[in-house]
Amino acid sequence: MKYNPKVHHRRSIRLKGYDYSREGLYFITICCQDRICRFGYIENDGMHLNEFGQIAYDEWMKLNERFNNMQIDVFQIMPNHMHGIISLHTPTVGAGFTPAQNAGQPQINDGQPRGVAPTSVSDIVGAYKSLVANGCLEIYKSKNETMGKLWQRNYYDHIIRNEKSYHKIADYIMNNPANWEKDKFHQ
Repeated sequence: MKYNPKVHHRRSIRLKGYDYSREGLYFITICCQDRICRFGYIENDGMHLNEFGQIAYDEWMKLNERFNNMQIDVFQIMPNHMHGIISLHTPTVGAGFTPAQNAGQPQINDGQPRGVAPTSVSDIVGAYKSLVANGCLEIYKSKNETMGKLWQRNYYDHIIRNEKSYHKIADYIMNNPANWEKDKFHQ
């Protein structure tokens, strides 16, 4: 069915007016479409990744290389979702940085990047979801199978505002496999 604003009342779940590219810690949860367990299984309180789960793990680990203003923190791939904490910070630029644009013209090089928008949480999540979906799709295609939609449309986020909150969330993430039977995403 085509989107109709009179029928479909999509509301953003982001904090209104908040700049999600600003420095800070963010707790992210991304769920598989229809909560299908695609990434592996829980056994003896531990997560066992299958080939799709390994792609989800590897692509999360590579995000630091892709975005120069983020750092991954605690994360956990679960059977049908993933949790992670990311830290956004001001990117560091080497002393010899010169923008490629306007080549051949005199440049004032004060070490600040020019014309590059700061990376936001949604940029990171969007790239991650795309990379994982494409990696999984390759496997499905190699088996002449249809994957369907991998991820649900959105993601959950929480802005971590203090150390107490950080420790509570980090503990939740690390203990998620042991608490799988009680997890709201468990079916």
